[in-house]
Order: sequence, then C-alpha cells, then structure tokens
Amino acid sequence: MPAAPQVRIPATFLRGGTSKGVFFRLEDLPERCRLPGKARDRLFQRVIGSPDPYAAHIDGMGGATSSTSKCVIVSPATQAGHDVDYLYGQIAIDKDFVDWSSNCGNLSTAAGAFAVHAGYVDPARAENGVCTVRIWQANIGKTIIAHVPVMDGGVQETGDFELDGVTFPAAEIVLEFLDPAESGDDGGSMFPTGHVVDELEVPDDLVPGGKLKATLINAGVPAIFLNAADIGCTGTELREAINGDAKALGRFEALRTIGALKMGIIKAPEEAAKSLRAPAIAFVAPPASYKASSGRTIAAEEIDLLARALSMGKLHHAMMGTASVAIATAAAVPGTLVNLAAGGGERQAVRFGHPSGTLRVGAEARQVDGRWVVTKAVMSRSARILMEGWIRVPGDSF
Repeated sequence: MPAAPQVRIPATFLRGGTSKGVFFRLEDLPERCRLPGKARDRLFQRVIGSPDPYAAHIDGMGGATSSTSKCVIVSPATQAGHDVDYLYGQIAIDKDFVDWSSNCGNLSTAAGAFAVHAGYVDPARAENGVCTVRIWQANIGKTIIAHVPVMDGGVQETGDFELDGVTFPAAEIVLEFLDPAESGDDGGSMFPTGHVVDELEVPDDLVPGGKLKATLINAGVPAIFLNAADIGCTGTELREAINGDAKALGRFEALRTIGALKMGIIKAPEEAAKSLRAPAIAFVAPPASYKASSGRTIAAEEIDLLARALSMGKLHHAMMGTASVAIATAAAVPGTLVNLAAGGGERQAVRFGHPSGTLRVGAEARQVDGRWVVTKAVMSRSARILMEGWIRVPGDSF
C-alpha cells in the first residue's frame, strides 16, 4: 500500500519575545483543521514533532522546550473593535496533548506583527510610525493591544531594542493586556480565594511544618507565587539548578497541584497533568546580585525583586509573558508576596531579575468596592519573522 504523500500548508515561523512558534492563517489550514478537534491537534503535533519519546523534536519544527513548542492561528476578528483573533496551542513535548487553556504572552507580540504581515490590517495604517493592532485572545477571551512599528506598509522588525533572553536586538513592540485578571462570581475577582496571601496546607515532606504562604492570582495566567526562602531557594537559580534535579521538579509539581486545588482550577489532583501551563508556579525574593545565563552579572541595584517561574514542568529560561503580566499585577497590589519582595507599598512598575536578565513590567491596579481590579498590564517585547513559506506534513498524520 503506497504511503500518503506530504501536503504543504502556508505557514510563517516567528520569534515573539523569548518564544518561537509556527503561525497559520485560519483560511490556509486544511478544511478539517479549521475547527477545534482531533484533526487540528494532530496537525499541530506533527508540525512540531510531538509526541516525541526522545524529547528532541528532530522530525518537526519544535525545539523540545516549552518556549519553542507552539502553534498559532490568526484569523479575521470575530469581536467588534478588534483587528484579528489569536488562538494559541501549546504542544506537549513527549505526551499526546495539546493545551488550549491559556495564552502565550510572548507570542502575543508576534501575533500583532503577523496580523500586519498577513494582510489582516489595512496597509494604509502601516505606512510609517506605529500601527496599533487590537487582538482578541480567543483562548481566554481578553483584549491585547500591540503597538507595532511599521514602515512602507510593512512591519519594521529590525532595531536597537534589547530583550534579555534574546540574542540580537530588534524593534520594540509595546503590549497592553487589557483587563488581564479573571473575574467570577465567587467574590474573589483576580484573587480566587479573596486574599492577597493564603496559607497552604502541604505535606511535611514538601515543606517542614506543613504550612506555606502563597499569593494565588488570576492575571495573564493563573499563577501561584511562593517565597523562595520558604521552599529552600534563593531566587537566583538558573535553569540547570532546577531542571537537573528530578526531586525538585516533582516537589514543584506537587505544590502546583495543591495551589490549583486551592484556586478551584481543578477538583482532583490527577487533573493537574491535563493543563501543562495553568496555573504557573513561581517563586520570588528580594533583590540580590547574580550571574545571568548569558554570563552577565545582574546587580541587586538594577532590580526590584527576583522572580523564577516554571513552564510545562521546567524552570523557564527567562520569563513567560503571561507570568510577567501576573508579576506586574501582583506587584501593584500591596501585601502580595510579589509586592513585599519588591519592598511593599504602591507600585505601578517593577523591574525583576530572571534567569536570562531583567524585565520591566507595569500594571494599573485599584480597589473597587473592596476588591482589587487591574485595568491593564504593559510590557515591551520584540518579534521577527524567521522563515515563511510552507510547512510539509504527511497527509495521513491528521
């Protein structure tokens, strides 16, 4: 029986922030993949090269990390007042799973640039200067505004903006995440328990004494913030210190599960594995000097706090964009662990140290009827097209 030939699908490979992903226009996908379902999941898995028991992604476009195992669909806006819809899929590396439950803040940058590049934005708006692209984040139902530098009808990609975790400079894209906090009827707003700090009950073998302070917040992504010192960390760790320690990774996953239960995101511990990215678990500490993964020394005086976060069960090489939104939001609310690590008080912006360097983020938060709300979070990123053309995949793979 002859093997099915490969099919080719128009696609663009972009870097956005400290992530990379394969971008598709909805109308370019095979018809059976234009709707959610198994065919779409299988297509994206084959594009990336998952599931891969070797965890190498040799036979796909992925890079075998959480930052490089991503696919994106951009399409004409379905919401009034927006330019495009942006739908993001996080592809598990060695498991048969595609996670559609959250956003990628880094690739939000590339979504704005791709919207211009792919013809979804009136070319007259992209003559010279900055084009404001309103993006509907379809995974979580939120608005993102990307301020994309443009020139001669296209995206200006080159520039002198430097982003720690990215080797070369590029043009700066400013992102605004509007109303990034989750809301609900439980009275907790972006703090699902109604508290800016909770005390988690945990097994003694995870934390001596069985008690652990945590800030549980829904902003950008559901996130669990811990004090580094409470879990035996310093906040200056690089990837190798955590990712090479199976016991430490297992401990973080156990704590993530406990936090997810407390936040009401899952109802049973076994459900945690079904969401690879939400909630994120992170730890923070007051400023301290350390050597970043690039070899550059980050002085304590350069930053307001230290922050480290895990993505898909591994310490992130820099910081996820959505976790950066959560950091900005939590830092703006007095009394959270993030705010206290930064020195406390009212803050509209912080610069935090991560494994690759530093990042400045801001948020506007206020109390309304006794509850904290955040109107927007802001950060700068960059994006660049790495390759464009066609993706080829075996025709019988999806």
